[in-house]
Amino acid sequence: MHERSPGPSLAATRLPSSASLLLLLSLSLLAGRSHGWWCREDDEGCSLMGFRGDDSPVTGGGISEKGRFSYGFASCAGKRASMEDFYETRVDDVDGETVGLFGVFDGHGGARAAEYVKKHLFSNLIKHPKFMTDTKAAIAETFNHTDSEFLKADSSHTRDAGSTASTAILVGGRLVVANVGDSRAVVSKGGKAIAVSRDHKPDQTDERQRIEEAGGFVMWAGTWRVGGVLAVSRAFGDKLLKQYVVADPEIKEE
Repeated sequence: MHERSPGPSLAATRLPSSASLLLLLSLSLLAGRSHGWWCREDDEGCSLMGFRGDDSPVTGGGISEKGRFSYGFASCAGKRASMEDFYETRVDDVDGETVGLFGVFDGHGGARAAEYVKKHLFSNLIKHPKFMTDTKAAIAETFNHTDSEFLKADSSHTRDAGSTASTAILVGGRLVVANVGDSRAVVSKGGKAIAVSRDHKPDQTDERQRIEEAGGFVMWAGTWRVGGVLAVSRAFGDKLLKQYVVADPEIKEE
């Protein structure tokens, strides 16, 4: 987690702050081949070139039926006492079609929100009646529905918890990337890195305007923060700032 502290920058071999997650997705779609990395930059003790510290990273992966795509992931805890970040990788059969769902969820204020989103987001999505016919609309509605359900489930807690989400959905011949918060998605094509998500930060012109029009404010407190508290402008959870910190995803399709 880093949203309640000064935000790190993404380095080529280093993922700064409390925990680190990496999801590598290798696609064999149509005539070309692509690779996608979904990263959460959260560990002073982790490096993509090797991991420092006593704890070994959790790694794994798989391959879909007929070898249409493969995926891998790595996760390690950093200097914080507990892990607040989660990932999800799953391959499902929906209406007779193989669908891949992959996500990285960076928690802040504890692990509750990130763990809830990991458990429920994709299950809710594949149950959406428009998932196969209007995937983008299904994703947008499911993100907000899952956020609302988490807020209800978490209502007894006095301390706020929240989470980003960077997700990749493989359905049909399409790769659909949906992002909330400042986790990042990058696709490599022909050896060139192409960003397919945008960090949602309070100092961005459109995000600041949205927040202020909703009655909130953005101020500098080590970094730009919503209400002087949160350094990310979109997230699941964060009920005390929910009027300003929304779970509306930005969606891009390849």
